[in-house]
Amino acid sequence: MNQIVGRIDGRDVQSVTLTGRDGLTAKILTYGARLTELWVADRAGGFADIVLGHDSLADWQAGTAFLGATCGRHANRIAGGRFVLDGQDIRLDCNDGGNHLHGGREGFDRKLWDIAAQGADHVTLTATSPEGEMGYPGRLSMRCTYRIDEADRLWIVMEAETTAPTVVNMVNHAYFNLAGHASGAVTDQVLRLWADRYTPVDASLIPTGQVVNVAGTAFDFTAPRPIGAPLPGEGGFDHNWCLSAPAEAVGAEHLRPCAEAVDPASGRRLMLWTDAPGVQVYTGAHLGGQPPGKAGIALVPFGGFTLETQGWPDAPNHPDFPPARLDPGQTYRHVMAFSFTPQPA
Repeated sequence: MNQIVGRIDGRDVQSVTLTGRDGLTAKILTYGARLTELWVADRAGGFADIVLGHDSLADWQAGTAFLGATCGRHANRIAGGRFVLDGQDIRLDCNDGGNHLHGGREGFDRKLWDIAAQGADHVTLTATSPEGEMGYPGRLSMRCTYRIDEADRLWIVMEAETTAPTVVNMVNHAYFNLAGHASGAVTDQVLRLWADRYTPVDASLIPTGQVVNVAGTAFDFTAPRPIGAPLPGEGGFDHNWCLSAPAEAVGAEHLRPCAEAVDPASGRRLMLWTDAPGVQVYTGAHLGGQPPGKAGIALVPFGGFTLETQGWPDAPNHPDFPPARLDPGQTYRHVMAFSFTPQPA
C-alpha cells in the first residue's frame, strides 16, 4: 500500500507500508529511502512504533539528524573531507565542521529514490549518484531493499556498483526507542554488543587510528547493561564498535550477531545481525532542536539510539581499517537483519 505524501521537483514522494505475518509493520519513505515507522509488539501483545521520525515531508526535509535515512556515499566521518585513492587527492564536501559526514550536504538521505519493485512485504528502491557528486569519483548505482520475512524479521539490504574506483559505506540511520517513539530518554534501556574493541575518537569525532579493548571502560557492552550506566560524558555515545563474533546462519544468509536491545518495562526486544565489520551507536545527545517528532511531540536529547552497522569511520585514511574501496565489476553489499521477540516478564 502506497501513499503520496508530497512532491519534490515535480515527482511524487511515496510512503510504502510493509506488513508481516504476525503484525510487524514497517513504513518506508522514498525520500532518503527512510524507515519512518516500525510497529513492534510488547510482551502483552500491544504494538508501538519504535523509531523516531516526523509527520510531514517538510519536516523530513528540514531535519538534520538523518532520522531513518539511508546514508552515503561514505557514511560516518572522513577527516578533513579528503583521502587519497590511486594517487589522486580526493576532496569531499565538508558538512560537519571541517569534516565530511554521511555523504555531505546532498548525500543519499536527500535523494528521492525510485520504487523498482514491491509487494506486501518488500520494496526495492533505486537511485544514482553522479560522477563527482559531493566530490566522489565514479558514477554509483544504488539499491536499498526492505523486506519482512516469514519469521517476521526485518531485512535491510544495501547494494551499489560503480563506473570508477571509489569508496562506499552505506548505512541505515534509524533511531530506536523500544518503549515507543515518544517515550523520553532511552538511557534505561538495556544494550548488549558483540564487540570487544572500539575505535576511540578525537574532539571532532574522528578516529585516532587506535583500536582499543572495551574491558574496564564505559564502552563495555559485552554483557547487557543500561545504555546510560554510565555515559562517557555529556555527549553520550557516538562511537564505532568493532564486531567480533563469528557469522551464523540467519535465514539464507551468514551474518554475525551485532546487538541486542531490550526495554525492560514493555519487554520489547531487538536483535540485530549484519555482515558489516562495525556498528556506530549514537545515543542522540543532540536530538533537541530538530523539527517536531510524530504527533507534534518534540524530540528530546537521548530520545533514541542508533545501530548503524557499517565500515569503520574514516577508513579511506586508515590502511589498517577494513577497506571501503569499490571497483568497477564489483558489487557493494551490506545486510542487516532484525528480529523482535519480546522478553518474558
